[in-house]
Amino acid sequence: MIDFHHLLVTIAAFIVLIGVMVVVHEFGHFVVAKLCGVRVEAFSFGFGPRLFGYKHGDTDYKVCLLPLGGYVKMTGEAPEQNLETPGAGPTELPDDPGSLLSHPRWQRMLIGFAGPFANFVLAFALMVFYFYFINEVPLVEVKTTTVEWVVPGSAAAQAGLEPDDVVLHFDKADNPDWEVVYERLKFNANQVVPFTVERGGKTLNLFLRVPAEAKSDDFNLSDTGILPEVVSGPIRVQEVMPGTPAEQAGFRAGDAIQSVDGHRFHLVQALLAYMQAGQGKPMSVVLLRNSVPLPPIAVQPAKMDSGWRLGFVAAAPPYRNNPLPLDRAVAMSGAFCSAKSLLVLEFIEGLFSHKVSVTQISGPLGIARVAGDAAEINDWSSKFDLAAAISLNLGIVNLLPFPILDGGMIFILLIESVRRRDISIDVKERIFQAAFVVIVAFFAFVIFNDVSKLPIFTHLKP
Repeated sequence: MIDFHHLLVTIAAFIVLIGVMVVVHEFGHFVVAKLCGVRVEAFSFGFGPRLFGYKHGDTDYKVCLLPLGGYVKMTGEAPEQNLETPGAGPTELPDDPGSLLSHPRWQRMLIGFAGPFANFVLAFALMVFYFYFINEVPLVEVKTTTVEWVVPGSAAAQAGLEPDDVVLHFDKADNPDWEVVYERLKFNANQVVPFTVERGGKTLNLFLRVPAEAKSDDFNLSDTGILPEVVSGPIRVQEVMPGTPAEQAGFRAGDAIQSVDGHRFHLVQALLAYMQAGQGKPMSVVLLRNSVPLPPIAVQPAKMDSGWRLGFVAAAPPYRNNPLPLDRAVAMSGAFCSAKSLLVLEFIEGLFSHKVSVTQISGPLGIARVAGDAAEINDWSSKFDLAAAISLNLGIVNLLPFPILDGGMIFILLIESVRRRDISIDVKERIFQAAFVVIVAFFAFVIFNDVSKLPIFTHLKP
């Protein structure tokens, strides 16, 4: 059944996210083009028929019907425009000081670089704003990469990982947090990854075979059998559902679960994994009521919603805002952008080395799904992280030396600079036509890949 509320939120989040990212990108081109004296004929928010706007000087500032980004139109940027001057040969510049081709190559390269650069600036500014004004952290932070629970029989269990292990090294990362561990898992689908843990004061070297499911967009740490400890304190009961094992055992709203069969769980996801592994066997639960432990009670989970449940709603872990001083916010933003950029570059390198599958690439539908999920999560961290990461991705991908992209234009200009003469427009047109066909085919593949990952299709897979 389609959740229309979530669908509308997803569409709105995607339009806002992509709209802002692309408009900022085009604004970078626009500003530098204006500074260089290039005539900008149009600066458009959206595509398609013009809805409204105003003209100032040579530029038509307009809003168009389809709000999926925007574009900047400069005189002379399209090959056919360069032939409009009577007598101009295929490599001659039009006699128009406002034309893009009338400007030195270094200025044209600067204009091409300005779009991706604007995306880098946006990502950096977003994260500075987040760290300086918000910076959500758990009320009581867990500063070590500690394992809360390991699912019996899972890949993590087979690797020898145990609850309370602290991860010191994972793949190429020293002292990683759980986000870094997750990213390294995504890069090593169906590979064996070395990692080091601390257990009882001793250091152990272990090896984890990463499941092939790591290629999927829906992959998470629990698919390896790892349930991370990310908050401290017991699971708190917000609401008890009538007629459930929790109600029958005497659970009340406001209670906290101190232990289950002697295990201390901090997140309900770890408790759910424990019950799933136990397949409904009775458990001994110690509740805290008004901070006072009650005598252990026997509770037998019931099969609900295709899983084993007790029948209570867990309260969200308590978070607090911890704004950082400006210098630390800038440093944290720089570290975030650097790490995410290196991750994108490693992903691209992994595609060429066949270490990463092309099926892991997300297109518009995949981005929309993630944007919709982030919009409905009740925190700011996921929203800022996603926006900054997508802005960085857009900037880096546009710098790739492929025709049609900004990086392709810069690459051609570099070749022309070395040759000291322009490549003929006929050759450029053939290059761009071939590149356009490749881009369209790639876009069609990405759309098909996105559609195949939709829940309606993944549920049909055996």
